Amino acid sequence: MTVPALLRFSRFRSLRPQTGFLWLLAAVAGITALVVQHAWRKAGSPRTVSGHARIIDGDSLVVAGVEVRLWGIDAPELSQRCQRDGREVRCGREAHRSLIALAAGQPLTCERRDIDRYGRTVAICRVDVVDLGRAQVLAGHAVAFGAYYQDEAAARDARRGLWAGEFVRPRDWRAQHRAIVPTEH
Repeated sequence: MTVPALLRFSRFRSLRPQTGFLWLLAAVAGITALVVQHAWRKAGSPRTVSGHARIIDGDSLVVAGVEVRLWGIDAPELSQRCQRDGREVRCGREAHRSLIALAAGQPLTCERRDIDRYGRTVAICRVDVVDLGRAQVLAGHAVAFGAYYQDEAAARDARRGLWAGEFVRPRDWRAQHRAIVPTEH
C-alpha cells in the first residue's frame, strides 16, 4: 500500500467513530425534541383562552393564536355535501357560516377539556353564556360526539340542519375522503 493510500485509509478510519457519535447525538437530540414538544403541547396550552375568533370550519376556530376544536361535537367538513329536498346542499359551508354567525365577531372564552392527537385544544367555547358547540348541535349543523345527545335528538325531531335531509356522518365522510381532507378529528 502506498503512503497516500495509508493516509486515506487512516483518515477514513478516524472519521468512523466521530460519524457514529454524531449520529448518536442527532438521535438523542431528536428524541429529546419530541419529548419536549409533547410535554409542551400537554402543559403549554392554556386552560382558558379568550378573545375574538377566526372560524376555520363548523367545529374549529383559532382564539388568541390557539387552534381550538369544539368539544362534544363533529361538524361536516367544509367540502362535505348533503342531500335536502332532492338537491345537493353544501352542509359543510352551512356549518361554517353558522359558527361565524354564532361568534358574530364577539369576544369568546374557551375552556380546555383535552388536547387531541394533533395537538389541538379541545374546548367548550362560549359567547357570553351561549355554548357554541351545543348551539351548533341544536341548529342541526353538527352531530353530538361524546356530549349533547339530547340536543341532537331535539334537532333531529325538528328536522333542523343536517336532519332536514340525508347526510353521511362527518367521521364516516372523512374516512371516505381522507386524501382531500386536510385535518381530521
